[in-house]
Amino acid sequence: MAGPEGGGVSRRTPSKSERAASRRIAAAFLVSAAGAVGFAVTYGLNGGTQWEGVCLAVAFAGLAVGLAVWSRRLVPVGGYVEEHEGFVPPPAEQAMTAAVFRAPESPTRRWGLLAALGFALTALGVAALFPLRSLLPWDRQRPTRSLKDTPWGPGVRLVDDQGRPLRPDDVPADTMVAVFPEGRIDVGDAPAFAVRLNPERFIRHPAGGHLGGLVVWSLLCTHAGCPVRLYLKGAGRVLCPCHQSSFDLLAGARPIAGPAARPLPGLPIEVGPDGFLRATGDFTAPPGAGFWSRP
Repeated sequence: MAGPEGGGVSRRTPSKSERAASRRIAAAFLVSAAGAVGFAVTYGLNGGTQWEGVCLAVAFAGLAVGLAVWSRRLVPVGGYVEEHEGFVPPPAEQAMTAAVFRAPESPTRRWGLLAALGFALTALGVAALFPLRSLLPWDRQRPTRSLKDTPWGPGVRLVDDQGRPLRPDDVPADTMVAVFPEGRIDVGDAPAFAVRLNPERFIRHPAGGHLGGLVVWSLLCTHAGCPVRLYLKGAGRVLCPCHQSSFDLLAGARPIAGPAARPLPGLPIEVGPDGFLRATGDFTAPPGAGFWSRP
């Protein structure tokens, strides 16, 4: 920085390396803003968490690169030691300080870079507001509502794992048969099982009712949502092989062993005019593991 002329401070032209660094910084901030915009668009279009993560990574990486290059290439660095000779700096040092904050190459005067940084930070801030949409009902189903509703409903036929509709005679006595809602075999919270028991042995009436001892319950354990696929013939009990929860079907499918705390939800059924088994409603309780409003 040249000495003062008539009390003023001379200015120097930024070097070639400084101009190149400024361009890299501006480009990095623009990339950061593009990543933030990409995150907002991807989130709004439900593009998937993988692409949302990629966009956020690009946004923060661009911001980090820009700030790193700025601090290493444009901000004066180094250690300086001087003797303390008083609280008022000499005129030469005052002129030097003024030059740092007023010269065109000063970081505080690089308005283009500051504008790019502000744009990147603003884009990131706006993008961070988009996930708040998930906390509002607006045009989508509430999370707790979707956890309580399943594809079962009045008139839905019961089918096996091959999609074949089932009649009451397709469920042998004291045998467990996996059943699904017709056309929705792949839905995770829909699997159920049908079993034919002796109604005279019921200690507690099944929550979903029964048809001459034919009862349907959710296949998902109420502990962690694992399938209760082990049936103890003659005992009227089902067992979850994952964590050893046991349910007594003769007592309303209540848990009698293991970590499960709630009975298996029942599914009300009837025989339709075509002779096939049909549901008359949804499960008597949300199937599977508990959640924040249902321990």
